[in-house]
Amino acid sequence: MDEVNRQRRLLLGRATVTLAAAEYAFAGLARAADVAPAPVNEGQAGAGTAPALAPIRQIKAGELDVGYYETGPADGIPVLLLHGYPYDIHSYAEVAPLLAEKGCRVIVPHLRGYGSTRFLDSAAPRNAQQSAVALDQIALLDALRIDRAFVAGFDWGARTATILGALWPQRTLGIVSSGGYILTNLATSRQPLPAKVEHAWWYQYYFTTENGRAGLAANRRDIARILWKTNSPQWNFDEATFERTAASFDNPDHVDIVIHNYRWRLGLASGQSRFDDYEKRLATRPVISVPAITMDGDANGIVPPSDGKSYASKFSGAHVHRIVHAGHNVPQEAPQAFAQAVLTLVAGVR
Repeated sequence: MDEVNRQRRLLLGRATVTLAAAEYAFAGLARAADVAPAPVNEGQAGAGTAPALAPIRQIKAGELDVGYYETGPADGIPVLLLHGYPYDIHSYAEVAPLLAEKGCRVIVPHLRGYGSTRFLDSAAPRNAQQSAVALDQIALLDALRIDRAFVAGFDWGARTATILGALWPQRTLGIVSSGGYILTNLATSRQPLPAKVEHAWWYQYYFTTENGRAGLAANRRDIARILWKTNSPQWNFDEATFERTAASFDNPDHVDIVIHNYRWRLGLASGQSRFDDYEKRLATRPVISVPAITMDGDANGIVPPSDGKSYASKFSGAHVHRIVHAGHNVPQEAPQAFAQAVLTLVAGVR
């Protein structure tokens, strides 16, 4: 184990030394993206069921006992893959092996409230504000003795990747964010959005009611299935694929975590004061300095794809925006395209 740790330190040391050169080369891609159309239809939505991610390991990290899947060489460049709601680690069932085959050490954790992840203290607040979820990942990296990692995600995972890139660049080698530069600002979240957008987010308002809480507790699979279909209207997933993920919603904290997350976003639930400083920093929409690739699915049923220009100024490092053929769940619908985005960044530190 000491030799593995030594090799990992050497690898990450080389990564740090070469990162400036990598960013310079990657910046060339970013400049090219400014004058060329973003690549479209890089991935292909699949309907089959990839093998389950197993075995699931457990590790105490921060206030959680985290359930996670790991694959790839122990001394490979670390890649952290993060899911959202209503999904789980199996959004990366095809991405993870693609990255492992290229020598990455791939870690796919169940977020708080999902799968086998549990709170260590039964009395701890079931808080799901954005900075708490992000700090879970810092604690996980600490527990795994990983200094820096690439972080990639969609939905809640994209928000978390954005936060890690913005607030903890010293722990982040680069990010892939499917959905762009995503942060919650409590002040602006109280402002109305276009009616079409509000309509797509019906479930967020449903969850602000006690009827919504009871409905999620009683019908978590039915609600998730509706969201899978409306979020990704062109994704022909099969029942086995859905049920494999839906098992993660049986977590005893799932309802509390989901409800708190959406109520907190709308200013209807309090966070914890120990996260106030992080939230204040995030409210300023901090710039991300690490290399980044943002992505949109061209068939996203929630938010139409963009050209990424509205938030391009939020990336001071190399940044490329891509549009791929997928809905909201990009890594599961277009695994090749998602994996290639990660590998584009990884190539810069080798």
